[in-house]
Amino acid sequence: MSMPTPEERAAHGRKAREIVPRSRHGEWAPLADRTDPLEILALQATTRVPDLVPIRYGRMAASPFAFFRGAAAVMASDLAKDEHSHLDVQLCGDAHLVNFGGFASPEREMIFDVNDFDETLPGPFEWDLKRLAASVEVAARSKGYTAAECKTLVAESARGYREALASFAVMGNLEVWHTKLDGATLINRWGAEAGTKVQQTFAARAEKAKGKGHLKAVAKLTHEVDGNLRFLADPPLLVPADQIFDPNRTADTAMSLVTALSDYRGTLSGDRRRLLERYEFVDLARKVVGVGSVGTRCWVALFIGRDKGDPIVLQIKEAEHSVAEPFLQPSEYVNMGQRVVEGQRLVQSASDIFLGWDSVTAEDGITRDFYFRQMWDWKLSADIETMRPEGLAVYVQMCGWVLALGHARSGDAIAISSYLGTSTRFDEAMCRFASAYADQNDKDHRALQQAIATNKVHAISDI
Repeated sequence: MSMPTPEERAAHGRKAREIVPRSRHGEWAPLADRTDPLEILALQATTRVPDLVPIRYGRMAASPFAFFRGAAAVMASDLAKDEHSHLDVQLCGDAHLVNFGGFASPEREMIFDVNDFDETLPGPFEWDLKRLAASVEVAARSKGYTAAECKTLVAESARGYREALASFAVMGNLEVWHTKLDGATLINRWGAEAGTKVQQTFAARAEKAKGKGHLKAVAKLTHEVDGNLRFLADPPLLVPADQIFDPNRTADTAMSLVTALSDYRGTLSGDRRRLLERYEFVDLARKVVGVGSVGTRCWVALFIGRDKGDPIVLQIKEAEHSVAEPFLQPSEYVNMGQRVVEGQRLVQSASDIFLGWDSVTAEDGITRDFYFRQMWDWKLSADIETMRPEGLAVYVQMCGWVLALGHARSGDAIAISSYLGTSTRFDEAMCRFASAYADQNDKDHRALQQAIATNKVHAISDI
């Protein structure tokens, strides 16, 4: 059977408008039987470390944007109620503004891309775009922007996505696959719009990020004990393994983790496996990360190479089922760590050389799935709170651009671009959706704050 022609793929995209007209994406209102967001969060808490769950609630209660960051499961439940385009891609699954950033490619270039894949799963492209658009609205409101200014920013993120898809739709497959957003592409694409100041700021932050590599992670997280590097104790955010486990189970758990570290090597390519084999595992600690991830099991493992001046830190992060899975097709992967890794490799233009997966039997006897990656590697994160309007306008377009690239790598760019068209109709729909959903997010955030104030939810703040 021959593959469909570009003309047939474009026709398929236009046909999808009969299922969901572009303007309909702007229509959103909570259903009468909408699941209580606090129930969704409580259900997630049942599989998490009990002592850490109050930290998650405290972080989510800090602001509407913090709540939004932690409420990917809530939004997946809301999006599932609407008909969708059936133009599927590999979803990021949690494409909010802070889940994009800069990092080092294997070739040691600074690139910008999606950088969080805990919720990745195949699904309709618009789920990611709606998550991005709503996050732009929520973040802009938190900065005190007017309704008109918020709308402009949301439209810019949608335009960035739509125009990027159109450019990828006319490229050859290999050309799309080798495309990435590096410094040169940034200047070529946004030079006129960004202006000298924005370019200089990005260049300065990129250069600073090069200092946030594996040695910076080691310097921040470890100290010397009897001449040897070991993790610091900073509970509850960083706790060495020997301070967590029941003494009767410490040896079994440590052995399970050591075995997993050995087995995980098998998920790497041969050259990278050989590189990692030159490092010796020396210490382990539990670390609290992020907002939505708080309470899931996350470990950091310290390795030493030729000497203690040659260390690396790997993050070992629990991978649960994607929050989108109850509403879409189950993952094809049995191991949820593999789901994350395979999704990341498919969507990202370049991925960490130590990205892999395995399962670990924890101290409670339950076997859980994990994925592995370097702790930091030239990490560049956007500071949304301090970003000036002109910089934020470019940033949201960049997010839309790399999201489109990931969708073009994993889905049908021709069909999606044909569905979106060349007008601003879809952009305007995203603006209406983002405004309506941000209103709902404000209500959900206040509900969490009220639940905390009335002691229905236990939260720990400022951690």
